[in-house]
Amino acid sequence: MKKNYLVTGAAGFIASETCSQLLDEGCTIVGVDDLNDYYDPSLKEYRLNILKQSPNFKFFEMDLSDKQKMSKLFEVNHFDAIFNLGARAGVRASIKDPEIYFKTNTLGTLIVLELMKKFKVNKLVLASTSSLYAGQKGPFSESLPVNTPISPYAASKKAAEVLAYTYHHLFNIDVSIVRYFTVYGPAGRPDMSVLRFIKKIDCNEPIDLYGDGSQSRDFTYVDDIARGTITAVKPSGYEIFNLGGGNNPITIAHLISEIEKNLKKKATVNTHDFIDADMKETWADISKANSLLGWKPRVSFNEGIRKTINWYLENKDLVKTFKF
Repeated sequence: MKKNYLVTGAAGFIASETCSQLLDEGCTIVGVDDLNDYYDPSLKEYRLNILKQSPNFKFFEMDLSDKQKMSKLFEVNHFDAIFNLGARAGVRASIKDPEIYFKTNTLGTLIVLELMKKFKVNKLVLASTSSLYAGQKGPFSESLPVNTPISPYAASKKAAEVLAYTYHHLFNIDVSIVRYFTVYGPAGRPDMSVLRFIKKIDCNEPIDLYGDGSQSRDFTYVDDIARGTITAVKPSGYEIFNLGGGNNPITIAHLISEIEKNLKKKATVNTHDFIDADMKETWADISKANSLLGWKPRVSFNEGIRKTINWYLENKDLVKTFKF
């Protein structure tokens, strides 16, 4: 029987790839997104236009925290599960405007949970973040305490996780929380380092580096992240899964050198002080996702960077129109 899913944040980087893979599996998707201007909405439109080519994809522009509009979707659709991937992302931006982060990430999640309870939808896959592991020593396992978030973004996602547990405990909603580790790939977010560095190095523009480049990230290719998100829809009770590269983290300096090598161009780097809300290292222990979901990443960092640069080169004129 064909599954029907609600995917929030459907025009976003990870959610759009998740929608694409679900459509390839023959599922029907109702996608919602407010198309906000945190980064250039034309990139979101680019992703949406690809999804709209499928007759099994329906899109509605709305705010996740608009309970009245969200309720109407639940009234006219039977959802087999909810992929709540819609969120305000970005550590630094959350410091400037924390209210919008809690409105979308926390209140939005609460509204989704309330509607799931009301309309008897029993499965939630909730996107969360590796930013919660700030201050811990890697590799990070899901059993580590994550009670001291150091940015409003991380705090808003922690609050969403706690709400999800509450609704699991009180109303037996089945919840899989997926904590993402630095995701990159084609049509990625222009506010994140990979696409921004590729574009600026190719165009001989200086890149801004906060810190000395020794800070490291567990980069994970978007196709792998979407596949892991989909596998998390299986019944689990209440579980948290790290979805990350799972190998030794990649330094930002190495990221820059890999882009230079592939583009055959040298970067001009403007260095700035390290930002205290940023993490010095992220590193996922993915043994739980491997054991319970049968998931592990397939795309290596070097291969993923090549794929991302190839997409950029094929879409250079489009990317130049994006605001970085």
